[in-house]
Formats: sequence, structure tokens, C-alpha cells
Amino acid sequence: MMSKLNIKHILIMVALATVMGSCNIYKSFELPKEGIVGEYAEAKNEAVDSTALGNLSWKQLFTDPQLQGLIQLALDNNVDLKNAKLNVDIAQAQLLGAKLSYLPSLAFNPNGAGASYAGSAMSWTYQLPLAASWEIDIFAKITNAKRKAQANLMQSEAYQQAVRSQIIGAVANTYYALVTLEKQYALYKETAGKWRESVNVMKQMKEAGRYTEVAVVQSIANYNSVMASIPEIEMSIHEMNNTMSLLLNDPTQKWILNLELNPLVLETALEGGVPMSYLAARPDVKSAEQTLAMAYYATNSARAAFYPSLSISALGGFTNLVGGLVTNPGKWFIQLAGQLSAPLFARGQNIQNLKVTKAQQQQAMNNFEHSLLNASADVSDALVKTSKMVEKQRYLKIQVENLEKAVMYNEDLQTLGTTTYLEVLNAQQSLLSSQIQMLTNELTISQASINLYQSLGGAR
Repeated sequence: MMSKLNIKHILIMVALATVMGSCNIYKSFELPKEGIVGEYAEAKNEAVDSTALGNLSWKQLFTDPQLQGLIQLALDNNVDLKNAKLNVDIAQAQLLGAKLSYLPSLAFNPNGAGASYAGSAMSWTYQLPLAASWEIDIFAKITNAKRKAQANLMQSEAYQQAVRSQIIGAVANTYYALVTLEKQYALYKETAGKWRESVNVMKQMKEAGRYTEVAVVQSIANYNSVMASIPEIEMSIHEMNNTMSLLLNDPTQKWILNLELNPLVLETALEGGVPMSYLAARPDVKSAEQTLAMAYYATNSARAAFYPSLSISALGGFTNLVGGLVTNPGKWFIQLAGQLSAPLFARGQNIQNLKVTKAQQQQAMNNFEHSLLNASADVSDALVKTSKMVEKQRYLKIQVENLEKAVMYNEDLQTLGTTTYLEVLNAQQSLLSSQIQMLTNELTISQASINLYQSLGGAR
């Protein structure tokens, strides 16, 4: 038989092993210190650069009053943003519930009964009990649930910001696309008028014997090719107006635009790569971080399931039933109890849960690392695209200027009879193609700049 001293030593060792093994379940979530995640953890502690592009208010970036009004309308009315805000409200309610879990639960359950035997007078009994139950958070089960709820709230807030950013970017992109379509429409209408005059010139020159019918029918075909493009642009304008209406959650209508709006050009020099502090401001990165934190606390909860639970309950009140006797008037009573519940064998359920949560935590870590890499690639792509499209626009502008001269020179030579009708038509077609390409590239520059702003965590 073991001596009392040996038993005491064994119990102390078991207790120490339990406490040491449960240390992790009390720790708050912390990011690793190494690798790209460690760089992110350091960047979060850096001072915020208020002048950085991503930290500018959307009103500082989009200065056109008409566009500002549409963005504000979308922020007030958009269904996706409303639902994102409701998700934050839900997370706040869940966090409140997790915090209140530290408090005891109270229940008031009054009851009464009457009995009569062999015709005797009815005997009434009653009880007015107030029951209280309190789970003591020895192994941080409630604490981990609360911390997970806090991470869930922060994730919901980051998601709301991501939706807000997407809506602002979508409205701005749609607005610039509408402006571009309207400019293209005006260009086609203007070109159609000029080419209609060209048809008349060809007809006059045919009458004068300088051109054949071939020149006339070719110029008519060119004119109708422009006219055929106009309905297509009108359809695109209608569809884009509908897209804007959906973003603003407003009835379909033709939106008022500032057709004098210049392309949005944002160029920022980020030599040596994208600073991690810029990526840390992105809502999708913040959301991925909180997903990782939630997975961490889920693993802690799974670990805590292996340890005992301690509950204290109390029952007190007023009753006229004491033991087997009915007393009138009634008397006050109180009962106290404690319960320790320790898992011994749960058919492997706790082991399974721990393995699953560990794997899910690793998945969350993988996704978080990927979100950082993806964010860096987004910024890099937006920077390069903005820079290259601005460079391309310079060449397109020179091309259009020279083609305008080519059309003018050919028309002058046509009057003098020193050029063919094909050279005139080719010059006109080349000019129109380059003008459309320049307008399209202007839109590409604006959209790349908007994407750059969003990729740097902008649109707050």
C-alpha cells in the first residue's frame, strides 16, 4: 500500500502537469515573429502616415462634386453595405453575450399545488424559489469564447470596410466608364457628321469626273460603319446607367455627369517594394488576421474541453412545504451546491475536435500569409499598370495629333486633286481608331488609379 506521502506527491505532480499543460489556453493571440507575418506584426506598430495615398479620404481623391454626391448616395443606400453594417451589429451582440457569460444565471420559478384526501379540505402548498448558477472560468473556456467573439467583431468591421471600399471604387469606376462612353458617343456623332460631308464631296467629285462610283460607295460604307456603332454605344450607356442605379439602390435613370472630367492619374513612387505598413491598412488583410485569431481561440477552446468544469449553484426562496410537512405561514429556505465535471471518455470527440481546430488554424495561417502576398501583388500590378498606361497615353496623344494633320492634309490634297480617295478614307479611319483608343486608355488609367488607391487600403 502506498504511503500517504507518496499519494500526496503523485497528486501534486498531476496538478502541476495539468496547470503547465493548460498554460496555452490562457494566452491571448499573438502573431509569429518570423517571416512575412512577422514583418506584418512589426508594421502594425509603426506610426500612421496620414499623407500616404491609402490614408487619404475618398473625398480628397474624388473631387468632382457630382461623383462625390453619387458615392455618398451609394454609402447611404447600398444593400451590401447595409448588410455588412448589420453583420457588425450581430457581432457586437455576440460579444456582449460572451462578456455576460462571466455572470451567474438567475431564474425565478414559482410553483404551487393543492391536494385533498377522502373529502378533506384542500391543502395548498407553494414555493417561490430563486435559482442561481455560476460557472467558474478555471480553464479559460469562457475567456476564449469572449476573445473569439472580439476577433469576430473586428473581422466584421474589417469586412464592412472592405465592402465600403469596393462600393466607392465601383461607383467611381462606373462614373468614369459612363463619362468615357458619353465622350465616345459625342466623338462618333461628330465623326458621322464629318464623314457625311465627305460623302457629299465624293459625289460632287464624281459629278466633276474626278472620282468614280467606287469612291462614292466606299465613302457611304465608311459613313454607315460609324452610324452602326452609335446604337451599340447607346446600349452600353443605358446598361452602365442601370449598373450605377443598382450600386446606389435607386430607380433606373440617366445620371448627370461632368463630361469635362479629366482622367484620374495617381502615380506614387514605391522604390524597393511595397512597404508592409501600406498592406497592413488593407481591410482584407485585417480580416484574414482576425480569421486566424478566431481559429487560435477555437483551438484553445478545444484544449480546454479536456479540463474540468466547476459550477456553483444556489436555490433560495419562500415555501410552506418543509420536508414532508406543510407549515403556514411559510418559511425561508436556502440550498447551496457545487459540481465538478471532468471529462474521462467522450468516444474520442475531444481528441477529434482538437485535431480539427489545429488543422483549421494552420489553414487560417496559410490563408493569411497568402493574403499578404496577394496584397503586395495587387499594389505592384496597379502601380505598373498606372505608370505604363500614362506612358502609353503620351504616345497616343502624339499619334492623334499627327493623324488629325494627316486628315487635314489629305482633304486639302483631295481638293487639289493630288491624292486618291483611298488615302482620305484611310486617314479618317485611322484617326477615329486612335481617338477611340485614346479615350479607352484614359478610362484604363482612371480605373488603374482607383485600383491602386483601393489596393493601398484606401476608401475610408
